[in-house]
Amino acid sequence: MLRRLQAALIARFGRIVRPADMRRPPEWVLVHGVIGAQTKTAASNASTDGLLAECGSWEAVAAAPVEELEVRLQRQTFPSVAAQRLKDCLNAIIAERGAVDLRHLSNLAIEDAMEWLERLPGVARKNSAGVMNASLFERKAMVVDGHHRRIMQRMGMVPPKADTARTYDALMPIVPEEWSAADMDEHHLLLKKLGQTHCRPRAPHCEGCPVRADCRTGTGARAAR
Repeated sequence: MLRRLQAALIARFGRIVRPADMRRPPEWVLVHGVIGAQTKTAASNASTDGLLAECGSWEAVAAAPVEELEVRLQRQTFPSVAAQRLKDCLNAIIAERGAVDLRHLSNLAIEDAMEWLERLPGVARKNSAGVMNASLFERKAMVVDGHHRRIMQRMGMVPPKADTARTYDALMPIVPEEWSAADMDEHHLLLKKLGQTHCRPRAPHCEGCPVRADCRTGTGARAAR
């Protein structure tokens, strides 16, 4: 199913491959996820880059007063929440590792690395998978965001109310063996594109959807006509 889905999405949208120079250090990806709730990617990119440029290091970000971080995070949808979560997360890493340094995760199994990350304040499955897959680590972990989860629910591949962790746990065993970490990243980006165009949250545009034939929602809508 995932192979067929991938082929149909590439045929419709073209290849969406993350360039090597766009893969960031795992610490950057972690911060981006912690502050990024319900915020557009471009805004979170700018906020993450700005924090590091203005403070000079993640340790300096951790030491900054939360009020100062809130001012620096005004691009975010919830700047006060983002500021507190970020400070708590970075200080938790420093308390355990002595610095904001995630290099040790590269020596762990993916499951163990993600479990370690998810013990940090403000870090859930989407972010832990993102650190492993979308960073310089480039490891085989499927990033699941709201678009991805919604599409899998509508296609009947996961239960209707499955959360991100449950969706991840259902999908990972059926990821084609030959897929690389980059293939998994492209799969996520293609599904995000589908969610932004056809598979909208409240009013899905099933007509013309490239994967409608494999979707319970899409075929049900066609049968009801």
